[in-house]
Amino acid sequence: MAYITAYWSLDGIIVLTAIITVFYLYMIRNFNYWKKRGILEVAPPTPFLGNFSDCLRFKKAPADFLKEFYDQAKGLLCVGFYILDKPILLIRDRELVKQILVKDFNHFNNRYALADPKDRLNYANLFFIKDTDWKNLRTKLTPFFTSGKMKKMFDLMCQCGNHLDDYLDSLEFEGDGKTIEMKELAIKFTTDLIGSTAFGLEVNSFKDPNAEFCKYSKMLFRFSIIRAYEMLAVFFIPNIVSLVGIKFFGEEPTKFLRKVFWETITARLKSGEKRNDLIEMLIELKQNPDNKLEDFSYDGDDLMAQAASFFSAGSDTSATTLSFALYSLAIRPEMQDKLRKEILEGLDASDGKITYDMTMSLPYLDMVISESLRMHPPLGHINRITTKTYKVPNSNIVIEKGTPIFISMLGMHYDPEYFPNPEKFDPERFNEENKRNRPSCVYFPFGEGPHACIGNRFASLQTKLGLIQILSKFEVTPCEKTAIPIKVDPRGTLLSPVNGVIYLNIRRINNVKI
Repeated sequence: MAYITAYWSLDGIIVLTAIITVFYLYMIRNFNYWKKRGILEVAPPTPFLGNFSDCLRFKKAPADFLKEFYDQAKGLLCVGFYILDKPILLIRDRELVKQILVKDFNHFNNRYALADPKDRLNYANLFFIKDTDWKNLRTKLTPFFTSGKMKKMFDLMCQCGNHLDDYLDSLEFEGDGKTIEMKELAIKFTTDLIGSTAFGLEVNSFKDPNAEFCKYSKMLFRFSIIRAYEMLAVFFIPNIVSLVGIKFFGEEPTKFLRKVFWETITARLKSGEKRNDLIEMLIELKQNPDNKLEDFSYDGDDLMAQAASFFSAGSDTSATTLSFALYSLAIRPEMQDKLRKEILEGLDASDGKITYDMTMSLPYLDMVISESLRMHPPLGHINRITTKTYKVPNSNIVIEKGTPIFISMLGMHYDPEYFPNPEKFDPERFNEENKRNRPSCVYFPFGEGPHACIGNRFASLQTKLGLIQILSKFEVTPCEKTAIPIKVDPRGTLLSPVNGVIYLNIRRINNVKI
């Protein structure tokens, strides 16, 4: 005889039904959270998945998912939604965005995204580390990213630019040119730059694409379904990151990066070489830490995490930015010609040499990159978590401690109130007059406030260098493989074209008139 009924099979059905019912009730227990607080919910949540089902099924990229909510909430301060069973708040009003990111930063000083604290190579960097350790670490690393440091480092960057130039010169261009996968070209360039400035290595991915550094960088950024779910978890379901044991870099790349990093540190300490790179600064921090941090050590994987995060954050995202900028110019030849004219005039004034001052003196180049970042920001959203209960100014809304906050960067970048005709690529949005007249905290491709990307100068500089190297000698145009309009891959947490590829035709320009 069974425990509940006369049949074991029927007992099993009853127990299973009870378990499912309890789990169901548990997963919907928070689904009236926002209604209780008088905050509009953009759509009814689905049991078990909340409002996040399209992203979990890779039907919609997270940036597009948040932009849709932003568009639907016009006129509101904020709206609520759910990821699985977790109540999330999307901030819609630009003044409230400014309060959260800048004015009242002390209430929102941590990101919601989370790495496993045991995975020191990923956790112990500026993007994930928390509280006072983040503040102290950022203070230590900021001098590496000043304009003065960028200027000193520019010669190292130009050596990598020469590798790109030599590679393009080596291609056999016949007739109307050659079809190139621009993202692959760009990532070789940015990999060389990061290898040189962060790890002190002469990589040259163009000359030896099978070299170890190139091999492991490809492994790091290779797409897979498992990898896509891991990235979704890090940014949107961080509570499971430690539980599942998600590792950002993977076992083999971690071993390689650790080996290269410490070999370089040891060699540099022995030789005393000064190279104006990140390794030099990290050696100084290791030798003179000044103060002891609560959850950070200036040694081991904690120290190496700074170079590793510089590599992961600066290589693929900058390659994507460079690729999208070239795509935007390829389908708008008049803008490409205008930029080329500015570049050639700048080179003429500097006796044909690419210098830091020449690169920074090209206003249209800066405008093109700014507009490309408006339309195609690498991340597309900003996340924070409320570290103290917060009363929203001039409203009855109270945001409880521990509430995840999201801001749709893509939504604000495409808001016609701030950027009329937002689907149009128009660099003139970023001329000096338009920038002065635009309200603050509506354009932030590198974030905003104290938590803004520390490497924004470096990212901008390497993108400018790549465009100068290519457009000074070559013309890019659409080809049969070029997707117009370009589509964003719904599987990517970071912005990426479908399958990570952008095909363009590249043709040498023999006679360019200034």
